[in-house]
Amino acid sequence: MFGFEARLFGIPNADNPNLRFSWFYASLRCMKQYVIDELRPSDHKRLKQYLDENFVVSDLGGLYWVPLEPEILTACQAEHRKCQPHYFALELLPDRLACELLVRTRNSIRCECIQYATDRQRNWLIDLIDAIFEKLELKT
Repeated sequence: MFGFEARLFGIPNADNPNLRFSWFYASLRCMKQYVIDELRPSDHKRLKQYLDENFVVSDLGGLYWVPLEPEILTACQAEHRKCQPHYFALELLPDRLACELLVRTRNSIRCECIQYATDRQRNWLIDLIDAIFEKLELKT
């Protein structure tokens, strides 16, 4: 779900002269993520329960919003009071947890305060996820 944008484009079709183009979907952008994969079903269930109880659940199933602590915001993010709070998005799938490394806001789709995580923000997120896994005694 994260970071993929599908575009339809045509490529000349040499195999079939009756078809001028073959149409394909392509992913044109990438998203940096921190991913923990190979979750066991029992670990998925416990992690889902924890995320449901502790973070904002999106209307989209399996997507969670984790608010950043104000002291780790960049100067730009701190100045943009109308965009706050800023979040990391987490996607919980049956076999993995994907943590998007883009700091975003739910108040705006495009703004200069929506940026890739700084080293400090990235480390904060990884430490948070590691602490959750340790607290729940999940295997990684």
